Amino acid sequence: MKRRLVGLLGLGILIASASALGAAPALKLFERGTWQSVLRGHAGRPTLVHFWGVTCGPCKVELPLLGQFAKDHPGIDVVTISADLVPNLPAATQSMLDKAGLSSTENFIFNDGFVERLRFEIDPGWQGDIPRTVLISRDGTISTIEGSAEMADLEKWSAEQLSTH
Repeated sequence: MKRRLVGLLGLGILIASASALGAAPALKLFERGTWQSVLRGHAGRPTLVHFWGVTCGPCKVELPLLGQFAKDHPGIDVVTISADLVPNLPAATQSMLDKAGLSSTENFIFNDGFVERLRFEIDPGWQGDIPRTVLISRDGTISTIEGSAEMADLEKWSAEQLSTH
């Protein structure tokens, strides 16, 4: 319980610091119900949702590629969700997002106390493997890439989405 409270307190300090500086907080807490809010908030827009973690080796390679993808494809909404199984560290999470060029995208961090419930809410069959990328088409069709995404596949999906205005 103490570990969870410390993690949430750290996130609160990070958000409070960003707010005090006049900047929108870069990290939002991903709690129960957040997945449905993300889906509603991006309805009708092609959206790439990337689940990753600070301790995930392949994620460290993939994040900068996704940062470049987000920069090159302003018509695609990019959302990242730090879904580490170990207690999340907001400062380390934010640092990785900043270095990858993803600080301007919509970014969440899992609430450590509800990891299994959060995964189940997103996909009942998801066992927690990361990286994981969910592609949501304009029409709401969802496809999932387990493991590292191939940038060529993301480029193809993006082109399909942007050509169907």
